[in-house]
Formats: sequence, C-alpha cells, structure tokens
Amino acid sequence: MMHGKTIAFLVAPEGVEEVELTEPWKSVKQAGGTPKLISTSSGQIQAFNHLDKGDTYAVDATVEDVSAADFAGLVLPGGVANPDFLRMDDKAVRFVRDFFDAGKPVAAICHAPWTLVEADVVRGRMVTSWPSLRTDLRNAGAEWVDREVVVCTAGPNMLVTSRKPDDLKAFDQAMIDAFSA
Repeated sequence: MMHGKTIAFLVAPEGVEEVELTEPWKSVKQAGGTPKLISTSSGQIQAFNHLDKGDTYAVDATVEDVSAADFAGLVLPGGVANPDFLRMDDKAVRFVRDFFDAGKPVAAICHAPWTLVEADVVRGRMVTSWPSLRTDLRNAGAEWVDREVVVCTAGPNMLVTSRKPDDLKAFDQAMIDAFSA
C-alpha cells in the first residue's frame, strides 16, 4: 500500500510517549512504507512510558536537514512534554505547517495536536485529542470531538487525529489509509 513512500515521525529529544511512536512506526513498515525519525537535535531521543523512561531511538535527521518535500506524510506522536517542546521550536513548527501547505497527510495522537495549534493549522478542522487539549483546540478554531479517531478532509490536506494509546489500532488504520491514498 505504501511502497516507495517515506513518512516523517517528528519528535522532541525527550518526552515522546513510546507506544505512540513505536506502534504507528510498525504499521508504516508493515504497510511497505519507510518511517524516518526526525527531531530538533541529532543523536538519540528518549522515549517515555507515561512518566518513566523508556527506550532511546536513533534520529535519522533533524528538522534543519529535511523538508516536507522529502516525505509523503507526517506522524506526530504524543506524550505531554514532546509536543510542548516542539511547539516552542520555530523550525519544528514550520516543518509541520509545510505539510499542510503542501497538501500532505498528517496524523497526530494524544497531546500532539498542541504542535498543530502552534502551527495554526486546525482552524475550521474537526479534530480529537487527549481531553485536556479540548479548550486549546477550540480556541485555535478547531471543532473538537470525543472520538476514537477523526479523519478530517475539510482543509488543504487529510488530517488524522486520535485521543490516546487505547485508540492506536483505529489511529494506525486511519493513518495508513491516509498515507496510502
């Protein structure tokens, strides 16, 4: 389904929720795609299982070294600290916005939509997220709903959002469908 397609996974140097990185990553590989780990710093990132340290993962490239043109789509895993860090990095925010400007699919889970708020790309879009982001997303002009997964085509690209790790099966399927279109 995704043969020849490379998908960017953008994460901060630390704070990404491990399962929200590893499960979508596996799904992209199983669908024949090539996932690439992109971060704001080279080296390795530190994943977390809630508040406990998880494994480390090697960064393939930094946001300074790549562009949206290099990828068929973007995945934004969650974790509370991960998107909070990314939304404070201008290059990371620009990288995210570029996928929307290029009309490329983006998938974001849990707290990841915080980065979408900063990129100013949720206005007029239907989204879901971890419930604590509801007000932030509404204030940014999104229509927030409490659903397992939301696929929104009311914009320049396909946007897939999901609430939490328990929703990963539905998120992964919707993400693969979006990237395969």
